[in-house]
Amino acid sequence: MGVLNLTPDSFYAASRCSCAAQALRAGLKMEEDGADILDLGGESTRPGSEPVSGEEEARRVLPALRALARRVRIPISIDTSKADVARRALEEGASILNDVTALRGDPKMPEAARGYRTVILMHMRGRPRTMQERPRYRDVVEDVLDFLRERIDAFEAAGGKASRVWIDPGIGFGKTLKHNLEILRRLEEFLRLGRPVLVGLSRKSFIGRILGSSSQPKMRLEGSLAAACRAAEAGAHALRVHDVAETRRALEVFAAVGAEH
Repeated sequence: MGVLNLTPDSFYAASRCSCAAQALRAGLKMEEDGADILDLGGESTRPGSEPVSGEEEARRVLPALRALARRVRIPISIDTSKADVARRALEEGASILNDVTALRGDPKMPEAARGYRTVILMHMRGRPRTMQERPRYRDVVEDVLDFLRERIDAFEAAGGKASRVWIDPGIGFGKTLKHNLEILRRLEEFLRLGRPVLVGLSRKSFIGRILGSSSQPKMRLEGSLAAACRAAEAGAHALRVHDVAETRRALEVFAAVGAEH
């Protein structure tokens, strides 16, 4: 899943697109590089970020979605927690809904989500603006599993189909370095829910903390590739990444090493 941010403030500057034309060029390149999905977002969810209005989010993302839907052959995901944006994106050609609030951010979102082929439910503690303020868990993996199980049940109760749900443990969303590493170490346990697992760890700050002096997002490629290979080893169904070609190549080598000949 290739990341396209129609935002001025996403944490990794190279992922930002300022207009539909730039997003179209970047999306076509990602498809050429081997992306299976494009994920478009119009609101930053980095730690400490401030929300934007639904109208502003739609203004940013819908022209790019419209342009890409006419040109790419792969599915397009809309990264939003607002029901109105989700409905409008569905009309413009998005087929996957990626909601970092797991349908809790807008009371109308469960209904809007029912129209999507795939609905991604992610774990996040609190809101982006405050999620990194002293996060605590009894057992981070068990607590996140309990949350995701409850959100799948809530989607079903609202008339959705659990068979359309993917889950995302929300690495970096309300979690310390220790929590993120524990999730990666025990990622196989998320397969217990019986749903495809999406993992987003590309260039995130926990990788910078491990690397020390190489702490800026632009210096986190190698760490991201190592973490991506671990996630693939654990059975992740999809990886949300900024660097499509590099991740593809790393995974091809990793798969070849593990293949039986």
